[in-house]
Amino acid sequence: MRVFLAGASGAIGVPIVRGLVAGGHQVIAMTRSAAHEPMLRALGATPVIADALDAAAVRRVVMAARPTHVIHQLTALPKGGPKSAKELVPTNRLRVEGTKHLIDAAVAAGATRFVVGSFALIAGERAGIPADAQAAADAVQSMESQVLDASARRCIEGIVLRYGLFYAADNGMTQQLIALARRRLLPAVRGDRGLLPVIQVEDAASATIAALDHGTPGSIYDIVDGHPISMSDMVRAIAESAGAPRPIAVPAWLPRLLAPYAARMFTIRLPLSNDKARLELGWTPKYQTIRDGLAAFGRAA
Repeated sequence: MRVFLAGASGAIGVPIVRGLVAGGHQVIAMTRSAAHEPMLRALGATPVIADALDAAAVRRVVMAARPTHVIHQLTALPKGGPKSAKELVPTNRLRVEGTKHLIDAAVAAGATRFVVGSFALIAGERAGIPADAQAAADAVQSMESQVLDASARRCIEGIVLRYGLFYAADNGMTQQLIALARRRLLPAVRGDRGLLPVIQVEDAASATIAALDHGTPGSIYDIVDGHPISMSDMVRAIAESAGAPRPIAVPAWLPRLLAPYAARMFTIRLPLSNDKARLELGWTPKYQTIRDGLAAFGRAA
């Protein structure tokens, strides 16, 4: 395959590049910053520089690449994860405008398949999304709809992958949580009944690569480890893996008072299954639970 990857220098972009190159595929890796060129070249990809919000630039680099497949992983998230709705605004634009530019360019270049990475926690017809998260949910819906509409019109084979929460040893948000756990500044919440879908980044990357060959055009797949976990249990697992003290248990009102945006993670119940992805993509996550993935970090360290 000749794969054009937009968002190649991001948290999931880098492991996707590694996996594609290891599989013998040609990778054209798009990034906004020339500073990422040496890293992408060292991984075995051919880097190209373009701003996804510049339609002409995107069309130029995609047409020159002549890809058979296109992967959309465009985001502009802070390294440690967003702390407010305001920090999602650049990513919202990429999901709306950048998606249009990339689909148009992929179709013009004659690519056969378009795979987009979405975010399970704010995707789909979910009731109760807070007002300050609605813009992000609308952007995700726009991104998914554009891909599925293009597939329905048979312009290109579109597939949507809804990822759970990423974690990895070199993931900025994971590193931040570990640092907080070691200082005992990462609390658990008493009576936490939430269920969060999670996925180790390398497993998310392998599912993305599997979707290039497999899966039904116009389909949506939940890319999760199959064992949803409460935020409080995740906090305990992170502390245990880091050799940190057991987290302090606090009442639910305290995180809502001190960090209202982040506190919502303690209330989400989204017990997703990876059965469809396993069956249709021929994919199985290496790490069946977050504890398995965190234990692997410890062994590697």
